[in-house]
This record gives sequence, structure tokens and C-alpha cells, in this order.
Amino acid sequence: MAAPTLQQPSFLLANLKADATTKPLLQRCQDLVKIIDEYPAKELHLIFPWLVESVFGSLDGIIAGWNLRLLHSRNNEYIIAMDFLNPSGPMMKLVYKLQAEEYKYEIPVNYLPGPVKACIQEGVLPDCPLFHNKLQFPLSGLLTLNLALNPFEFFMFNFAYCLITPKNYPQGQHGSSTDSAYFVLVDTYLKYFLPSEGSVPPSPFSDSRGSVTAPSPRSSSVSFAGYGVHSPSLLKHHIFHQPSVNADPAAQEIWRSETLLQLFVEVWLHHYSLEMYQKLQSPQVKLALLQYRLSMSSMPCQPHAPPGSGTLHTYQEPFTPTEEHVLVVRLLVKHLHAFANSLKPDQLSPLPLAHSHTHTSPLEEFKRVVVQRFVQQKLYLFLQHCFGHWPLDASFRAVLETWLSYIQPWRYTGEKTNPQPDQNRTVPDKWESFVQENLLMYTKLFQVFLNRAVRTDLVNAKNALMVFRVAKVFAQPNLSEMIQKGEQFFLEPEHVLHHRQPRGYLTPSQGGSYLSSRQKVVTDMVFRVKSHVYALEGQDCQYKQMFGPELRGAVMKLIQIIAQARQTAKRISDQSSEVAANTSFLSWFGLGSSDVNNTFPGAEAEESGECLKKTHEFLDRALENLCQIFKLNQGQLTQLISNLSSSQDDGNCKQLPDCIQGENGLILTDLGRRQIISGLRRFDIHYQGDPELQPIRSYENALLVRLFYRISSLVNERFGGHMNALCSRSDLLGRLGRHYLTDPGSITKLKRSPISQRALERNRHPRLSLRPLASYRTILLLLLFYAFGAFLTFGPLSSTVFILTGGFLYGLLMTLLGDKLKTH
Repeated sequence: MAAPTLQQPSFLLANLKADATTKPLLQRCQDLVKIIDEYPAKELHLIFPWLVESVFGSLDGIIAGWNLRLLHSRNNEYIIAMDFLNPSGPMMKLVYKLQAEEYKYEIPVNYLPGPVKACIQEGVLPDCPLFHNKLQFPLSGLLTLNLALNPFEFFMFNFAYCLITPKNYPQGQHGSSTDSAYFVLVDTYLKYFLPSEGSVPPSPFSDSRGSVTAPSPRSSSVSFAGYGVHSPSLLKHHIFHQPSVNADPAAQEIWRSETLLQLFVEVWLHHYSLEMYQKLQSPQVKLALLQYRLSMSSMPCQPHAPPGSGTLHTYQEPFTPTEEHVLVVRLLVKHLHAFANSLKPDQLSPLPLAHSHTHTSPLEEFKRVVVQRFVQQKLYLFLQHCFGHWPLDASFRAVLETWLSYIQPWRYTGEKTNPQPDQNRTVPDKWESFVQENLLMYTKLFQVFLNRAVRTDLVNAKNALMVFRVAKVFAQPNLSEMIQKGEQFFLEPEHVLHHRQPRGYLTPSQGGSYLSSRQKVVTDMVFRVKSHVYALEGQDCQYKQMFGPELRGAVMKLIQIIAQARQTAKRISDQSSEVAANTSFLSWFGLGSSDVNNTFPGAEAEESGECLKKTHEFLDRALENLCQIFKLNQGQLTQLISNLSSSQDDGNCKQLPDCIQGENGLILTDLGRRQIISGLRRFDIHYQGDPELQPIRSYENALLVRLFYRISSLVNERFGGHMNALCSRSDLLGRLGRHYLTDPGSITKLKRSPISQRALERNRHPRLSLRPLASYRTILLLLLFYAFGAFLTFGPLSSTVFILTGGFLYGLLMTLLGDKLKTH
């Protein structure tokens, strides 16, 4: 498209669609750069929705777009896509060019997060102000509602939605890498629009029509209706409507930052199960939302609920986040901590004095409230859902690290301190208010993690590492004291709040006292902690203390399981060492252990050698940290471990797992499953199929196994009747025949399933088996015999006669001795 200036807009879009299938990405981007520079916004407006869809894919996942989640730095198209989508690149230039006009782009409500969609379809306004004043009502009814977004909102919504859109990836490819183009772009956008240093770069075009509204102040007090909280406005330069052309320019500088963050939080975090949705729709929560919704009732375009629409049946969202999704959320959490921690020291106080006239910029005030007001509630629900529904495997590490990143904001201060071991790094006192205002993030999620840990295979080094990581974080000096103090604030009698004074503190010179000032600070912290807990769990929640007797019992149960896993790991390691010590170069010939069922209980591919040593180390350190957190008596812990060790040494590990007798055999109980997962007990597993059809072993020659199987099959087919007649005799010949011919009836009876019993009945007849001759051990022994015969000047024929004669005499002797042993 060297000179597209004379084309009509419709032809421009048609040509771009045609070029998308014929031209390479580099040439298409070069053409788009020229078009964006040369065409006016009126004509670019028509191609913008198609261009966004072609880059990020369609919302239903049918169109893949540029596959940013699969595009890595080793791909040739990676740099092209990154340059085009850079915050200062051509695509963003197009967005700003359209933003300067009054263009709107529609998003169907069906693609909004489940809770938001359910809210709208029930006829109530969503709690996120990002969706206010944007609903478009067609004549066909509520079910076809659309959301009218400005160009920046439309672009960022599609970018954020790209992460959760189900994609049909090519075979062998999946988007879970942290070096993908999408992951890097998220990081780039966060650093650009939420800068830790400096301010957000201005738009190259006039953006006075930015339609972002301030986040709802309800976030800090929802579900806390019993205390009648009225929070101040979030950002003092913002109100609940679109900023006008004459709005304060200082307030306009962060509307893109707010939009980006609200879209990321809503699209990535605002998902939860039907049970949680029902919980949030409880009467207490609805009462808390009433004042907020009444304040919004005067706004235009508020939907009216049709008859019967206010039901829970409108909420149906199967929420299954991927590991890639969680990793991006962790990136968001880490950046928001760094963004909030870059606040100037004089702006850190969450409660500025009433008489203070210090001017703060919108960006600085945004930093002060960004974590608590924007992220806390939805991230808590997101993590709680993941904790309860994620598989019990090592992939949970992504969820765990996201949680640990949020509850450790002091790791992202950017301060260059002397490097200290994490175990000795004291949590600074200035983070006490953060810990207390996020109390459930520490206590409730720790309890949910305990429930996961006791059901996890801790012999696995990766699972043991996760338990160690949690114990290590909570064992940081000063952290447990902060959590205990927060729990004490929550458990304060409620009559304390009825005597609250205004927040304007009086100094001693104004007639007050330092004691009364301190009491007001304590009272305010009590109020904040209660607000936090009731906002996330409802006013009727049954709070369990992290350091209470019930949770202490759960911790002791975990310690027992950790001790059991340590013993199991040690036993597996010892068995592995013994096998390695007894193995020599003759094992190649099969002189070592040839029992395929001689596997280690609970062992997996990665659970041997160094991994088992790491497991033991992780569990040891986890025990130490748990004792430090909960002030456990080291003597009692040592006695508990020693008693457990002695009970296992008495043969506990050789018992069968806990089972009940069912119609078709044994059925595992929940206790038995945990015993197997932890490697404490196991079933004696034996091959119960046709011995001739067992997999070829490493000590057997594959060619000889197949050859001897064909020969023995032909002999058994032709002389099977004679073998049955011989083995049915009761004299010496019959006993000798039963010794040499394979007879399943002589094998020790084992507990079998009904299927294996029926299969065994079909094979219960004498037959010849030549498979032992295919063993390298047998071949080596035969070669040694022939070599010894040659040394004694015996020919091959004479040696063969001697071998056959010796074998016959050995069988005869074993038959006679076997009969005598049976009589005794």
C-alpha cells in the first residue's frame, strides 16, 4: 500500500483483510504504520475493531490473531509484534488518535466476567465504576446488552481478555512461558502506565474525553453495614461521571492508569464459583451494597430488572484458571507492590491529619490506595478459589508464589539493604497496618493451605518445597506478632466502636492528650480490621484464629504427616542405597535383582537420589519454622517424631493400606488413600497375567524371547493334550512333569480381582516355557559350562548331554525333596 490516499475507507478495510492472508507480518505492520500516519481518525475508526481482533484474536477464541501467548523471543515475528504494540508504538498511536474523538466500540455483555454479567442481567449496576454510563440498551431486551467503550478501553479489554480466551493451540505447544510476547507486553504496559518513578507520559493527542471514573469507595467497607461506614471519595480529583473538558488537567493524567488497572483486575481476577457468588449475595452483603446502589440510582441508563431476573440462575461461570493466568496475576501483584512502595515518605500515612493542606498529585494518591481499593477483595476471592480447586500437584507452586508475593510487600520496596538470610530478616514495623488490613490473606488462606498440605504427597520434593516456603515466610521475625495483634483487634468487643470519636486528633496543646490520641489510633485500627474481615467474609462469618487451639491441632496433624513423610523418604533413600551397593557390572547379565515388582513405595521418577535428600532437607526446615511460628515445644516434637519412627520400624509400613471389603474386593478408604500418597503403606503388587506375555525385561534378549515364544507356542498347541495327561498322573512321572511344565495351579494363591481370576482360568493348563533360556544370565551360564567342557576336552554334543542330564537329575531331586517337605 504505497499510496493508499485515494482509496475509500471500505476499500481500505477490504485490502487490509486481503493482505492479512497474503503478506508476511513485517510488511503488514509497515503498511499499517503508513496508514496510521496518513489517514484521519474518521477513516481509521472503521478498521480499528478489525485490527484489534486480528492482533489479539476474537473474544470467542475462534480467531487466533497473532498468538502472542505462543510468540517467544526466538521467533522472527517477536520483535515485529513488540515494536508494533509497544506503549509508544504505532498501535497505541492509533488508539490515542481515535481517543481524541468521540468514537465508541461495543463489547457484548456476555463476554464480561461472570459476576459482572450476572449483576447486569439481574438489573443492578456492577460495583466497578468502569462499567458505569457505558451500557447500551437495544430494543430486544437485556440479554443482548452491549458495553460502549472508548478506544483505549476497547484496546485494553481485548488485550486483557486474550489471556483467558480458550485457544486451540497447535500440537505440542502451550502458552505458559514467562518469556512470551504477551507476558512481556503485560510487564511493559504496567511499567509504562503505572510507573514507579516519574509520571505517566502524556498522550500525543488531546484526550480530554477520557471516560474513566473513580473506583467506588465501597471497596473498603462493603459487607460492613453494621458499622455504617461512609468512606471518602477515592481520588479527590474524580467524581462518578465522565470528566468534562474543563476538568483539572492534573486529574486527567492518570485516567489511563486507572483504566488499565481496573480492566486487568476485572478480567483476570473477578471470577469465582457459584458457591462464592451465592455467599456474596447474602442479605448482609446486599444491605451493605444498598447505600452504594442508591447513590447510583440517579444516574442515566440504569437498567431495570425484568420480572424474575433477580435469581442466582443467571450466574453460571466454570472458572478454571491456567498456570499461565496465575503467573500473569503474580506479575501484576509484584508490580503493584513496587508501584505502591514508590510513594514518597511524606505520603505514606493512610490517615492524613484533618488540618493538613499538603497537596498530593493524583498519581501519588493513586499509589496510596491502589492495593487495598483495587486489588485486595478480588485477589482474595481468586486465590481462595484456586486454593480450593487446584489439583494436588506441583503446578500449585504458581498459585502459592502469587499468594506469598502479595503478603510480602516489603520484598518490593526497591531499597538496597544489606543482604540477610530470609530467616533473619525482620519485617519492619511500618508494615503492621498492611498485615492487619489484609488479615484474611494471612490467616484464612494459611488455614486453607493446611487443608491442602495434609492431603499432598510430601515425599515429593516439589510438594515438600511448597510447605517449606510457606513455613519460611510466616516464620519471619515480627510477622506472627503482627498477625496476632490483628486478630486481637478483630476480637475486640463491638461496643468499642460505638464510642468512636471523630478522626480529627487533638494534640495536648489543643486540649487533648497523647493517651487519648493513641486510643483513637487503636480504635481506628479495630475498625479497619473488622471492616476488612466483614467485607471479604460477611458479617456472619465464623472467624477461626490462626493461633487458636483448633488451628494448632491442625498444625500438629501436619507435623505428624511431615514426620511420616521424612521417615518414608529416609526409608526409600536407604533402600535405593542398598540396591546401588549390591549392584555390580554382572547386573547387566541379570545377576542382580530381576524382580520388576521390587519398586520403592511411593517413589516416582524424580524422587530418587538428590531429590530425596532435598525432600528431607525441606521437611526438616519446615518443621523448625512451624515450631518457631506456633511456639511449639521442641522436646514434645522430638518425642512425637521418635514415637512415630518406632511405630513404623515395628512393621507398620508392611501393613496393607486401610480398606473395607466390598462386593468385588477391597475398597480404599480416605485414610488408605492418604497412606498410599504419603508412601506409608502399599499393596504387594504382582504380575497376574500370562507369564509368557510379560514385558521384555532389560536382562532378556528381545529376539530370543520372541523366537522361544513362537517355538513353545507351537509345541504347546501340538502336544498340549499329552502334557495334560502327563501332569494329571499321580506317580513320579506326573510329579516330574508338573515340575518341568508350567502349571499355574502350583503358584501361591494371591488375592485377585474378578477379572484377573477369569483370565487365569483360561490359562490354567500345563505348558512348556522356553523363556528362561532368553535370559542373559542363562546364556552366560551355558557359555561358562561349554567353556568348561572345552577346557576338559568335551565336544559341544557331549557338553549338551551333560547339561541335559544334570538338569534332569536336578529336577528329579527337587521333586523328591519337595514331596518330603510337603509331608513334613
